[in-house]
Amino acid sequence: MLLHHCDLSQALRSLATFCLSAVLVLGLPAFAQDSNFVVPTSPTWVDTGLDLQAGDLVQITATGNGGSSASGCDPNGSGAAASTANLPLPSAPAWALIARLHAGATPVLMGSSHDLNITEAAHLFLGVNGAGDPPCVGKFVVKVHRVANGATAANAQSENRGEQLKSQLATAAEIFMQGQFGSDKPANGTSTGGSGTAAVSLKLSTTPLDASLRKNIDGLPRRVNDQFKNLGDMVNFVIVGSQKGVQAALDAANWHVADTNNKKAVFEAALEAYEDKDYLQMPMSTLYLFGRPQDFGYEMAEPIAMVASRHHFRIWKAPFTWQEQEVWVGAGTHDIGFAKDKRNGSVTHKIDPLVDGERDNIGSSLQQAGKVKSLSYYLPPNPVQEAKNATGDGYSSDGRLLLILLQ
Repeated sequence: MLLHHCDLSQALRSLATFCLSAVLVLGLPAFAQDSNFVVPTSPTWVDTGLDLQAGDLVQITATGNGGSSASGCDPNGSGAAASTANLPLPSAPAWALIARLHAGATPVLMGSSHDLNITEAAHLFLGVNGAGDPPCVGKFVVKVHRVANGATAANAQSENRGEQLKSQLATAAEIFMQGQFGSDKPANGTSTGGSGTAAVSLKLSTTPLDASLRKNIDGLPRRVNDQFKNLGDMVNFVIVGSQKGVQAALDAANWHVADTNNKKAVFEAALEAYEDKDYLQMPMSTLYLFGRPQDFGYEMAEPIAMVASRHHFRIWKAPFTWQEQEVWVGAGTHDIGFAKDKRNGSVTHKIDPLVDGERDNIGSSLQQAGKVKSLSYYLPPNPVQEAKNATGDGYSSDGRLLLILLQ
């Protein structure tokens, strides 16, 4: 993000050396990916954004969410349509979960659990087998587990995984070297992970902000600082919810708790590689708000390449509550590579200067995971719109905070 008081160059060398050894020696398994989606019971198609290849194995499980047991939706089907001829898949139960493998393709019944063996290139869409108003209340929470090239031989799986990790390491190394030599431009093709910091679509509430909450937000510090009191990232979002609820929501949205030191990071990377997992918890430096370090740091990125590019944020528990609920204050930015710290010449992460993208990415990820009650923007007094972080890089914002009320 802004500051890394740990030795990033040493951390990168240690992690890269270990992971390259894992690729060459351990023979890692086929790439696996878990994604979560919320599918409304209205007759519409949800684009998962998942491109599939021949040989992939896709395992889909779904549960109903919302409504009472009598009126809640069942992915295996609930209620009856006026005419089965109007259903996307007339041969399947009405209001069941269905999928199609490219736009316009004949749908396939998924129900609460189904496996797909992909025979040709495809793109996954999810929907419900209904027409008109649904007879049930709620939505489907769908988990998609994809094993790339699941039908290939074990040697081919290891080779594909190894090539993937080699490519990620090469990207990370390229970005690192640019930082070592002072380039301010991230490497082309840097993986962003998650949903990116491009413009995202948020479903925003039109309800005016509660006066007491607005007053407390107005009194928040506008920026965080390092241990030397240098001002850095701007405060750009607020979450309302219990600690347990916040942690569960972020976990559902595929955010990972960051490690806090390099020694632990190298150990965790070794352990997870041994267990055929991806290391997704690159260390995060300590910054301060309310005169104390962050309570939690979270990140989201592609495995290995996250040493160079990742979405991440820090959150602090606020010194006030709202309607007897805890309030969490956050500062999020998107790392896009490495650069030299303009204060001392050491290596640090470089952020995307358009910081509103990461603010909206955080809200979008929680909304897509079905964990948000409402989202709204709020422009506080004396907003931060142009500033420099503690390492000397500039950033810009519209100055608004994103208020996230959890379910």
